[in-house]
Amino acid sequence: MDAKVFDKSKLPSRHTTVGAERAPQRSFYYAMGLDAEDIAKPFVGVVTTWNEAAPCNISLSRQAQAAKKGVKRAGGTPREFTTITVTDGIAMGHAGMKASLASREVIADSVELTVRGHCYDAILGIAGCDKSLPGLMMAMVRLNVPSVFMYGGSILPGRFQDKDVTIGDVFEAVGMFAAGKVDEDYLHDLECVACPSAGSCGGQFTANTMACVSEAIGLALPGSSGAPAPYESRDAYAEKSGEALMSLVATQLRPRDIVTRKALENAATVVAASGGSTNAGLHLPAMAHECGIEFDLHDVTEIFKRTPYIADLKPGGKYLPKDMFEIGGVPVLMKVLHDGGFLHGDCLTVTGKTIADNLRDVTFPEDQDVIRPLSNPLSPTGGVVGLRGNLAPQGGIVKVAGMKRLQFEGPAKIFDSEEDCYEAVQAGRYAEGDVLVIRYEGPRGGPGMREMLATTAAIYGQGMGEKVALITDGRFSGATRGFCVGHLGPEAAVGGPIALIKDGDKISIDAEAGTLHVHLSDEELAARKAAWRPRQTDFQSGTLWKYAQLVGDAEKGAVTHPGGSAETHVYADI
Repeated sequence: MDAKVFDKSKLPSRHTTVGAERAPQRSFYYAMGLDAEDIAKPFVGVVTTWNEAAPCNISLSRQAQAAKKGVKRAGGTPREFTTITVTDGIAMGHAGMKASLASREVIADSVELTVRGHCYDAILGIAGCDKSLPGLMMAMVRLNVPSVFMYGGSILPGRFQDKDVTIGDVFEAVGMFAAGKVDEDYLHDLECVACPSAGSCGGQFTANTMACVSEAIGLALPGSSGAPAPYESRDAYAEKSGEALMSLVATQLRPRDIVTRKALENAATVVAASGGSTNAGLHLPAMAHECGIEFDLHDVTEIFKRTPYIADLKPGGKYLPKDMFEIGGVPVLMKVLHDGGFLHGDCLTVTGKTIADNLRDVTFPEDQDVIRPLSNPLSPTGGVVGLRGNLAPQGGIVKVAGMKRLQFEGPAKIFDSEEDCYEAVQAGRYAEGDVLVIRYEGPRGGPGMREMLATTAAIYGQGMGEKVALITDGRFSGATRGFCVGHLGPEAAVGGPIALIKDGDKISIDAEAGTLHVHLSDEELAARKAAWRPRQTDFQSGTLWKYAQLVGDAEKGAVTHPGGSAETHVYADI
């Protein structure tokens, strides 16, 4: 693209590159090998979550180099930087998971500060692990400079005993080992082959769910989320993403032109149709909040309720996201939904075209059953369901994809931390029919709203997956399966009903009716609330203390600042 189409006098980078008074800043750019022509072009922040913490992120630097080629070819000057990630698979099952959700805010905040401090004109973001995807997209809509998102790709499936396996199988094998169903050699052999490449966890867990969201919401190029991380086609998508971004700089099509209420509804529809992670119920409201759009957990679950579940993906189904990629990827899923009237086709995307335009030439392959036609859904409603009742006035959420049982009633078995519940599960101190309650794990109470995959996988591995239920004011991994209800609000730390129940109280869960009740009168709950006293966490300084002071309810996305509705200016307009 001809650099002359870019009017530098209207771009943020003029504050660091234009005029005699900016000679000191230009000196720094000359020190890094740029010349006057480079400095005269738009500056593009190419941000990745590359690190050596986990396979999710290890290939992102390679993809960033390809993206930078695309930016340069199309008339921009790329400036690469990185931000943190906390990798859930390694943080899972211990106190490290308290850092996970908080990392989403740190990612968004650190990108904001880097872009503001250096006056970049656009953002190209590449992310791998769970919270880094919404974190980067939140930064894009917060800053509202032209932006393109790209997923770094999923891991290749492992192969064990003639079947494809993922990290979820390893977590469940821990439960099998504790129950005496497998020996230590089995567990070791599985762990050695489950993750054979770079890339994010290989099922329709949170990373792949939010990758689908990036396409459905219009911030990523169509088809860019599908290829596994090791595939060289990812590099081609990275280059195309860089080129597409420069077109957006030229036209000044911005993220908030793309991420509208309708686009958020499209994203929730794709999550439901793919049996995606319950974490979308946190991340979509958080993204909406950055734009000043009211779109909470209940808005998300209303869409889930009316959307057919048609992509047969693990953990609830048979296939992996790689299998969906091989039959055409997210565009095929969106094509089915659009043709059936479930998507808003007039939403704009980073291609500069609408969803309908992007899908016009996509065809549905008949010789496959990864994605089903609307005439033959896996279920007529989405793979994720919202619940509400006297135990969760602000709601809760459960992933029902692949479940046979949608109602559950039983006595409560109370645990005030995940560790206490996990220890009881490993020791077999629970019974069929119990409703396990893990509380004081919400955004404030954890602090950090931990995922419970280690516990839920252990239950499933012991063969008790749908024989017990588990409810929590924390949350679940996208790899969780079984009758597991998360995000209960108000959380225990603020005296929500989950803080008031006792061992033996009868709890009823109905994922068809969307209800969650404890069999106690309003008077009894009020009496228990009067006697309840708040607890102090062990985190009385540092980042997690700061997070606990700022974070809001899960119902609204567990956000930490007032959001777009309180803005008096947007960075992009400086």
